Amino acid sequence: GFYSAFMVADRMTVITRRHGQEQAFCWQSEGADGYTITPCQKESVGTDVIMHLKEDTEEEQYSQYLELSQLRELVKKYSDYIRHPIRMLVEDYRMKDKPADAGEDYKPEWETVLEEQTVNSMVPLWQRPRSKVEQEEYNRFYQEKFMDWQAPLSVITASSEGTVTYKALLFIPAATPYDFYTREYEKGLQLYSSGVLIMDKCADLLPDCFRFVKGVVDSPDFSLNISREMLQHTRQLQIIANALEKKIKNELAKLMKDNREGYEKFWAAFGRQLKYSVVDQYGSKKDLLKDLLLFTSSKEGKLTSLAEYLERMDPEQPCVYYVCAASADQAAKLPQVERVADKGYEILCLGDEVDEFVMQALGELEGKPIKSVSDPTALPESEEEKAEQAQQSEQAKPVLDFVKQTLGDKVHAVRLSKLLKTAPVCMTADGPMSLEMERYFAQMEGAGAPGMKAQRVLELNAHAAPYAALKAALDSGDQERAGKYAQILYHQALLLAGLPLEDAAEYTQLVCSLMG
Repeated sequence: GFYSAFMVADRMTVITRRHGQEQAFCWQSEGADGYTITPCQKESVGTDVIMHLKEDTEEEQYSQYLELSQLRELVKKYSDYIRHPIRMLVEDYRMKDKPADAGEDYKPEWETVLEEQTVNSMVPLWQRPRSKVEQEEYNRFYQEKFMDWQAPLSVITASSEGTVTYKALLFIPAATPYDFYTREYEKGLQLYSSGVLIMDKCADLLPDCFRFVKGVVDSPDFSLNISREMLQHTRQLQIIANALEKKIKNELAKLMKDNREGYEKFWAAFGRQLKYSVVDQYGSKKDLLKDLLLFTSSKEGKLTSLAEYLERMDPEQPCVYYVCAASADQAAKLPQVERVADKGYEILCLGDEVDEFVMQALGELEGKPIKSVSDPTALPESEEEKAEQAQQSEQAKPVLDFVKQTLGDKVHAVRLSKLLKTAPVCMTADGPMSLEMERYFAQMEGAGAPGMKAQRVLELNAHAAPYAALKAALDSGDQERAGKYAQILYHQALLLAGLPLEDAAEYTQLVCSLMG
C-alpha cells in the first residue's frame, strides 16, 4: 500500500523520530533502485511522509493532488471513517479585527489565514448502536452517500463477531433507480476494512435477487491492499454474503408483516426483480423468495402473499389457481376464469410477463399443485363427466374439423372447451409453452432473440349461441357463411387473450359482411 505513492510521486521521503530518543532517521527512495536510511534531525516525535510529485504530462495532471479540494475528496472517499483525526492546513478568509482608533469611514478588511481542520468524520454511523442513532441521521447518511433525493424505505443493521467480524448498514431504497433494469446498473456494497474503503461496489456481497440493496460493510478481517481478484475468492467474503442474504430476507418478511403499506410500496419498485430471481439459476432461490412474493387476488383485487392464499384456501380445493394475461385486470376477465371462480376458488391474477415462469418454477405449495385455469385438468372430472365430454366431442367432430381446416396453421387444434361457461370461445395452448410465454418471447424477439410460438388451441363453447349459428350454417351447406363464423370466433379468441389481430381489416370486413 505504501509503495502505491509512486504512482504519482517520483521520490518519497520519510522522516521519523521514536518516542524517548533524540536521534531521527530519514528514509528516501525513488521506487526503482532500493532506498537509503540516514540519520537526521527532527524537533518532535512522530513521522512525516513527504511525496515529491511527478511533473505534469499531457496524459496526467499530478499537480491536482496539491489542491485542497482534491485532497479533501480523497480523504472523504477512502478514509472518512478512520478512527483517528486527519487534519489539514486549510486556507480560510476572515475579517480583520477593527482597530480601536478606526474612524467612521473605516472599511472592513479581509485576510487569508491557514487553520488546521479535521477533514474526516472519524466515527462511522454503523459503529454506533442503533438505539443511539436517530432515523434522520440514517436518512441523511443514505441520501448523501448514495445520492438519492428520497429517504430509504427501510434500514437494516447487522453485525457478527467470531469466525468473521463485521458490521453492516444496509438500506432498501424507496424507489427504483432510473437505470435499475439496464445493463449499466452495478450492484454491490461498499466494503471497508477498519474504516478504510477498499472497494466501492463489492458485487459478491449481494445476491442478484437483492441487487437493489445499498449500504456498507466494515470488517477488520480484510487486508487494505487485497486485490479485487483475491477478494472474490476469500472465504470470509462468502460467509458475510450468506449472512446478509438471510438478514435481508428476514427484514423484508418483517416489513411485510409489520408495515404492509410500506412493503407494497417496496413490491411496486422491486417485485419484478424478486420474481425474475425465482426463475434464475434453475429456481435455486425459490425457497428463499417465495414468502416475499405478492400477486393480485381475484378476491377484491387486492395483493396477497402465497402464505395468505394458502391460509384462506378450502382444504378440499384441489389446486392453487392462477390466470395470466397482459395485466392483472385483464387476467381476471378472461372467460376461462368463470368455471373456477363459480366453485368459490380464489385465483391469482397475474400480469407480468415473467409470472408464468414463476408459477412453473414454484410447481406446488404445501403439497398443492399450482395450475393455470386454462389447464384442462384444473378442475377434477367424474367418470360420467369425462364420458359426456367425449360423446359431445365426437358429435361435434364435423364442426371442429371444418373450423380447423378453415383456420389451417393458425391453430394447432380446435376442440370443445371444458373451461367455458357463458363465453363462446377462448384461446389456450397445448404443451409446455403458454400464450403468456409466447408473448414474453415475442418481446425478446424484438430485442434480437429468437421468438418461440405456443401451440394455439381454439376452444369452442358448444352451449353458446355462436357455436349453434356455426353448426346451423354448416348443416345447411352454407360453408361460406360457416367459414366466416369460424374466422370471427378465431379473431374473438385472440382479442380475449390479449393477442394482436393478424389482420384487423379482414376481421372488420367479416363482421360487416354478416351484419349486411
